Amino acid sequence: MDKKELGDFLRGRRERLRPVDVGLPSGARRRTPGLRRQEVAVLAHVSTEYYTRLEQARAPRPSSEVLAGIADALLLTEEETDHLHELAGTARKRSAVHDRSVRASVVALVDRLPGAVGFVLSAAFEVLAWNDLATAVLGDLGGATPADRNLARRAFLPEVARRTGADAADMTEFRHHVVARLRAATARYPDDPLIRDLVAELRAGSADFERLWQLHDVRARPVITKTFRHPEVGSVTVDCDTLLLPDRDQQLVLYTAVPGSRDAEALELLRMVVSGSLSVR
Repeated sequence: MDKKELGDFLRGRRERLRPVDVGLPSGARRRTPGLRRQEVAVLAHVSTEYYTRLEQARAPRPSSEVLAGIADALLLTEEETDHLHELAGTARKRSAVHDRSVRASVVALVDRLPGAVGFVLSAAFEVLAWNDLATAVLGDLGGATPADRNLARRAFLPEVARRTGADAADMTEFRHHVVARLRAATARYPDDPLIRDLVAELRAGSADFERLWQLHDVRARPVITKTFRHPEVGSVTVDCDTLLLPDRDQQLVLYTAVPGSRDAEALELLRMVVSGSLSVR
């Protein structure tokens, strides 16, 4: 049970709610944002003293029933409820470290994808497997170190972005997505040194990451489209689809373009370049 993280998470969710969100009258002007602790306690059917101790990291581990009541009171999403249980130590136990091995069938699937950028991400945002078209968009993945294959580092650390040639037009949504998923991953793998060190590096090296980290969000906003600037074909806008591989806590990411569009033609040109059937001067 991570008492401090649990308390911070509860306080952050409580301060985002308005009385009207949970069917309470607004009443007089409030000095602080959000619901009062007493109001959450009443809605969750627990004592105000106990709920206060939870937020102050002084309470013993709550039961699953108490957590369910608090989740309902705070209008938590499914992802946030899972995160709440992870922090309280009542969730299903996982391996101590995240899985970085990719099933052979998934690797074969990525290689067979025609006209689509395909790659597999670990829980720590390291690119674990990829097809040829992915190297045209993400750079020389085979020659990069695992640290430079990490998309979280590319998104937040300018020196890594320069070294790898990462050049996306707008990273705002993706950065929020990265932080939310890493926040959830730290709860699932609290003893994983790779994830712990990655988060520490990003917090120290990026003020933007630290700002987003303090929001305690665990619901990742979906990244629907992404625009890349490629030196050979110019700007390319793709649709982003992510398929979860829950048995290994990984993501299969696909970038595609509408058939017949200029973006689809650009991807086809890049495919021909990386396959060696076309030279671009």
